Amino acid sequence: MAELPMGKGVSAGKIASNVQKKITRAQEKVLQKLGKADETKDLAFEEGVINFNKQLVEGTKLQKDLRAYLAAVKAMHESSKHLYECLDDMYESDWYGKKDVDSLLEDSDLLWTDFHQKLVDHALISMDTYLGQFPDIKARIAKRDRKLVDYDSARHNYAAVNKGKKKEGIKITKPASLLERAAPGWAQGILSAHNVAQTNLTRSQAEEELERAQKVFEEINIDLQEELPSLWNSRVGFYVNTFQSVAGLEEKFHREMGKINQNLNDTLEKLENQDMSRLVKFISKRLFIAMVLYIFICSLCFSDRTQDANHTLSPGGPPAIPKSPSKATWDDDDSQPVRAPAAYPAWDDDGSQPVQGNVNDSTQQAQGCDDDGAQATTESTESVEMPESFLFKVKTMHDYNATDSDELELKAGDVVLVMSYENPEEQDEGWLMGVRESDWVQNKDLGKKGVFPENFTQRM
Repeated sequence: MAELPMGKGVSAGKIASNVQKKITRAQEKVLQKLGKADETKDLAFEEGVINFNKQLVEGTKLQKDLRAYLAAVKAMHESSKHLYECLDDMYESDWYGKKDVDSLLEDSDLLWTDFHQKLVDHALISMDTYLGQFPDIKARIAKRDRKLVDYDSARHNYAAVNKGKKKEGIKITKPASLLERAAPGWAQGILSAHNVAQTNLTRSQAEEELERAQKVFEEINIDLQEELPSLWNSRVGFYVNTFQSVAGLEEKFHREMGKINQNLNDTLEKLENQDMSRLVKFISKRLFIAMVLYIFICSLCFSDRTQDANHTLSPGGPPAIPKSPSKATWDDDDSQPVRAPAAYPAWDDDGSQPVQGNVNDSTQQAQGCDDDGAQATTESTESVEMPESFLFKVKTMHDYNATDSDELELKAGDVVLVMSYENPEEQDEGWLMGVRESDWVQNKDLGKKGVFPENFTQRM
């Protein structure tokens, strides 16, 4: 048989006693399960044990989840810290609110640290303290179960001893053994007394063992009967305090963090507005320069033409520039041009009926009006030799400044001899070819002929 291990300060007698107790308890439990021995029951205590186990499971889960929550807070702190460090690194020193941003980021880091530490102090430590009482109570419940088995075993042993004593009382008048029968009469009395003494000793030991087992069991049972209900009822207040602490700390944290975030947002908005203001000024300055240059260039290129030609003959305004070409017609044999009808018909003196004017008839005079509205008659074509391609006369109503070398410079009041184009396809609609009458009369030279807008003139 292998020797039982003996620790420091543990005697062989103590080990033997413990082994004997385990054997006795095992036998008692077997007898109870087989129904050979009754078992002491306490339904109220058993219900308390069920509640205790449930409370332990709930508390353990709450502790686990609280630790996970704290780990998440710490991880969020680290993530937030890295994020704002990135902002701080990108935030240039000359940007608006650089010092304010640095201060806000430092406040954010301190707030996260304080929030985590207060959760540990007011929630996690309280949780650990609350659960710290369960292992001791659990161990005492297990001890109480063992002492209950010892008590039942002692009770059953005491009952068995008492039952045996009654049987011994019936047989006490008879010899107990061959020794008593062989003994002389005076010795038989001594032997009988010895047997009675042994029986009384066994009964006394069983009774003492029962009293000792009962006392130990009741001491631990009474304590647990008081502690278990009290522990069960304490769970409500503990849960309330724990979640109130977490909720209060979280509410304060988010309130303070909201202020930091709002201040940071205000600073960033001011930075954005400042940057946009700089951008707007930059763009506005360059747009202004571009517009000035554009207007200057346009004025150089088009001021003359837009001043005199971009007009619709409306009172007080410049005339409009003609657009599409107007081609002359040709004979079927393409040999010579046929003049197009006059653009403006001539009217009778009374203005009642149009009369077609013949521009080739040298005997016909063209009538018109001077600037003051008086009727004037031009000199007869009989006294002035006209160019071969002469068509009709027009009077200039507005000054026209030539913009190209092939254009005719005109002043209001000038009389122009209109001629046909050498190549009718070159004629543009609204433009006429001619020479000022004064130049023709003096020089009889067509070198000064040019084109001019028809709507700057009035037919005579």
